[in-house]
Amino acid sequence: MTDLLWPGDHRAGVLMSDRALLDAMVAVEDAWLNLLVDAGQAPATARADLTSLTAADDIEAVAADAEADGNPVVGLVALLRDRAGGEAARWLHRGLTSQDVIDTALMMCLRDALGVVRDELTANVRVLVELIETHRDDAMLARTLTQPALPSTVAVKFANWLCGVVDAADTLAALPPLPVQAGGAAGTLAAATELLGSPDAAVTVTDALAEALGLVPARPWHTTRAIVTRTGDALIGCCDACGHIAADVATGSRSEIGEFAEGTGGGSSTMPHKHNPVLSVLIRRAALTAPALGATLHAASAASVDERSDGGWHAEWATLRTLARRTVVAVRQTGDLLADLHLDAERARANLAAAGDLLAEQRVMSELVGRAPRSDYLGAAGHLVDAIVRRARRQLKETM
Repeated sequence: MTDLLWPGDHRAGVLMSDRALLDAMVAVEDAWLNLLVDAGQAPATARADLTSLTAADDIEAVAADAEADGNPVVGLVALLRDRAGGEAARWLHRGLTSQDVIDTALMMCLRDALGVVRDELTANVRVLVELIETHRDDAMLARTLTQPALPSTVAVKFANWLCGVVDAADTLAALPPLPVQAGGAAGTLAAATELLGSPDAAVTVTDALAEALGLVPARPWHTTRAIVTRTGDALIGCCDACGHIAADVATGSRSEIGEFAEGTGGGSSTMPHKHNPVLSVLIRRAALTAPALGATLHAASAASVDERSDGGWHAEWATLRTLARRTVVAVRQTGDLLADLHLDAERARANLAAAGDLLAEQRVMSELVGRAPRSDYLGAAGHLVDAIVRRARRQLKETM
């Protein structure tokens, strides 16, 4: 799965792809069917390996059939019943509803994507700590509202980037474990209770489904979508952190500034002299578009109605997939950007010197307290850098 109009989409590989979603939906049906057998409700002859019954070639047909029913599960169940035959065909999907299968499959796919994002953020934290240590004492001009402000250091710049990445990683880490969805037609476990004989038995099997699929047990959340919006917000935070880095690099790579350069900038189709900051541009693109995707998830959640939402739920699927894939791409591109980032320390010092008299504030403060001016005007910059580096090291230790 690669999007021609989203350069870099291949970096997300199969994550949240049609094939990944199809396989996850089949895994839900397979686990549920065999749990019914384990519970003694379905006969032993119903046991089957449904995961062997589908292939990538089935995606097109299942997708086309989905229009008639509003979701891909109905067509998929029909296909599985046709291929499984016998008692397996009779018992598979009994007690589930389409929303159970789609929501649970999305959580499984999302779990895999979040794992990649976490790993990439951890790698980015390590690189930023190394950059700070390497360039701790290199002078750099601080700019506010695009204009020269005060003397600073490269380490302060990198520490600001590091803080954003650490914050994003903390937000991801604070997400609750992703839940199973197994409420049946109206979120009451009515069919499962009828099949298994009691509410306790129904809950026991749904909890076992969560364990089998690597999710956590949960009460039905058909129209309570906080897990979707919270996860979406966390992904947006990752894009925000990456976007900040990319914006600074893109700005610093302008020829009139010349403090940063991408290791392998892109070319122009008509201007061979150009060395475009392509990775920065693509990362910024993700940061600019992610919030709108999150807004769609919130709008869909707010539109929840009755025991299954008419349109709001459906709006989540592709939106969540797009946001997750784009975040994976952005954090991986940011990793490459940082790993091969070129800093021109001499140019940074020259820009600071060329900024002119930046110490008017220092003179005012010195006069106010009756103390001679310091030789520099970096304030607590070193202490602030040390603080975020310590925080980053603690986070890295926790992820080991």
